[in-house]
Amino acid sequence: MEELQLGEFGPIFTQFRGKPKEAIKFLRQQKQGECIASLHRDDIGDIDIVWGEVTDTIKHKGFGLSHIIDKHEAEIKQLGFEVEDFVPIVVQFGELKEKKSDDKKITLESQMFRVIIQKKWNGKDKTFLLSAFDLRKKPR
Repeated sequence: MEELQLGEFGPIFTQFRGKPKEAIKFLRQQKQGECIASLHRDDIGDIDIVWGEVTDTIKHKGFGLSHIIDKHEAEIKQLGFEVEDFVPIVVQFGELKEKKSDDKKITLESQMFRVIIQKKWNGKDKTFLLSAFDLRKKPR
């Protein structure tokens, strides 16, 4: 069995290259680590999926897949999707928003959701799924 390397987000899993659905399901079970190059877009390149962390469960603050699940899983299910299906769709088909992107992050938007791809972590190049936002208007 191959020995796992450790990265900034825990164990590094390489068996999910190009397999975002499987990577998301796996990280949900592991609750730690990162899956290298699970997502890909020609205009961005490889994108890692990291488990990340929820830093505030009341205000739903955090980063990575754990944050997206904590904050948006119910909303994604309202749209008729599971997180492991929805995130790859928004990443693959979302419009790259140049004006909302910079040297640290990339913004991709669909009609209802925005995802943020982080390009640096602790001063090093690292392209990974950081966060997501529901763009639908909230009922008043």
